[in-house]
Amino acid sequence: MRLNFLVKSENTITEIPIIKIRPNKAQPRRQFDACELTQLSESIAENGILQPLTVRKVSVAEFELIAGERRLRASVMAGLKKVPCIVIKCSEKESAVYALLENLQRCDLSFFEEARGISRLIRRYGLTQEQAAKKLGKNQSTIANKLRLLRLTYEEQEWIDNAGLSERHARALLKIENDNLRREALSKIISDNLNVLQTENLVGMILNKVPKIDKKQGSSKAVIKDVRIFLNTINKAIDTMRLSGINAQYDKTDSEDYIEYTIRIPKTKVSNNKSA
Repeated sequence: MRLNFLVKSENTITEIPIIKIRPNKAQPRRQFDACELTQLSESIAENGILQPLTVRKVSVAEFELIAGERRLRASVMAGLKKVPCIVIKCSEKESAVYALLENLQRCDLSFFEEARGISRLIRRYGLTQEQAAKKLGKNQSTIANKLRLLRLTYEEQEWIDNAGLSERHARALLKIENDNLRREALSKIISDNLNVLQTENLVGMILNKVPKIDKKQGSSKAVIKDVRIFLNTINKAIDTMRLSGINAQYDKTDSEDYIEYTIRIPKTKVSNNKSA
């Protein structure tokens, strides 16, 4: 993709009032660290903006931001009225691609933000995965693998992000198709702080215990002989509630004839904070 500069040379910088710059709807980044923004704003207040923002002109009095949203936000915090910009000539579609590329090249995106950005680009402009891969300079298989991450629910994505898990953790979880089993696995991964290899082993164990289909009978038969697996499921359900901020409590009684669980779930949440 070729971008044409409206200014006479690439070294020409234009001071543009912040009030005339609108955000880019295709900006893939959604999370901005408050501490980093504060530090950047202090640096800008002291030294000014060292790298100009990139914008495109959309009307006589309005510009759309393409690259530099952190710098723009920090400039507002620093009290600046104008910011240095390079104006480029490009379409809305090119602007969306460039905004995504700029973040990818700077490694500013989480892997879920990257996947969502690619997905929005494909849906909004009717691109095929092959076309998106060409524009972003990636292999089509890479794009397909990124998009597969979005099969995880948004809540699961948040848990993974908040717990600082890697993309390989997420990919391992994708092998579990059952929503409840996948969530139980994620709960254990987070609570036990499992690494990637331990996570893959856990997923393998879960998949080996999934009920197999008896095609002759047309029904499911659980190939599970150990009652401890069912007890583990109960424990994971309690862990999941606690991760969601529900202060679930339980008592366990073990007798010769049976194991009894008494679970108490408060009607209102005690905490909205998720465990990390």
